Amino acid sequence: MNWLITGGCGFIGTNLIRYLRDRGDQSVRVYDDLSVGRTDDLAAVAPIAEAASAPGEFAPPGGPVQLVVGDIENAEDLCAAAHGADVVVHLAASTGVLPSIENPRQDCNANVIGTLNALEAARLQGVDRFVFASSGAVLGEQLPPIDEGKVPKPLSPYGAGKLAGEGYCSVYAACYGIHTAALRFGNVYGPGSASKGSVVAKFIKQALAGEKLVIYGDGAQTRDFIYVEDLVDAVFRAATLGAGGEVFQIATNRETTVNEIVEMLSSLVHEVTGREVEVEYAAARSGEILRNYADVSKAKRLLGWQPVHSLRDGLRETVRWYVEGGRAGGVAA
Repeated sequence: MNWLITGGCGFIGTNLIRYLRDRGDQSVRVYDDLSVGRTDDLAAVAPIAEAASAPGEFAPPGGPVQLVVGDIENAEDLCAAAHGADVVVHLAASTGVLPSIENPRQDCNANVIGTLNALEAARLQGVDRFVFASSGAVLGEQLPPIDEGKVPKPLSPYGAGKLAGEGYCSVYAACYGIHTAALRFGNVYGPGSASKGSVVAKFIKQALAGEKLVIYGDGAQTRDFIYVEDLVDAVFRAATLGAGGEVFQIATNRETTVNEIVEMLSSLVHEVTGREVEVEYAAARSGEILRNYADVSKAKRLLGWQPVHSLRDGLRETVRWYVEGGRAGGVAA
């Protein structure tokens, strides 16, 4: 298959490209504005062939990844980049709740109009497979486990934008026959996450820099942490099986407290580097969701997917990646 991956230089994108190249029978084109991911991040997983905004044919399987530098808000360039693709994986987005609250119009432009542009590119170029990176933020505060049947109640412009993207995916499946799948990712972690500000990446970078890990509140708040290799396997299955307008929770169905994450990371950092990790507690942050984990039975049933990495093993691999030189966080042991 020929894959167009928007935001392909980012954390999830580069891990997906590594997964596809390991298969040996896939061709990849990346469309990225390089605002977060960098060409160095992409070059770490694959040779790059830079392409014009209107690229020609896809490289043969196993060949270099074609990189088109462009903005998802530019509908014409994005449409040109989709020429010849069999599947579009739409990862590019404006991420984060706080930035969306500070600038809701920019969040809408990137996450609603950008997603519409990606779907239109697929429609106009005859691409019949489309995978959309959504988020649990569409549901807001819900009693866990969260699942696809719960009524969305987003609490931020970011959540509202992702919900709009899910709606457009449903419309493009119903009206145009595109096999769309919206995947609501859990808290993703793993190698290649140096540009991320999520809790696992932040804590590892702080621990390796000798800084204290700050836990806001009592640390009993919970999240569902999924290893990036498990997540990209779900993306591949959703793309190749043809989901047809479905929404899936992609997580582990396991609830883990922040205290448990810090305890595991402290132990692993000491195991790998011999360093002790200091922890301190600070006042809780207002508006933080206290409990969150997902029921993934629908993805197991329809995609034949389930996570296979334990949290401790995934965290160990992530710590080792940073220690061995992960960008913006690698420290020699």
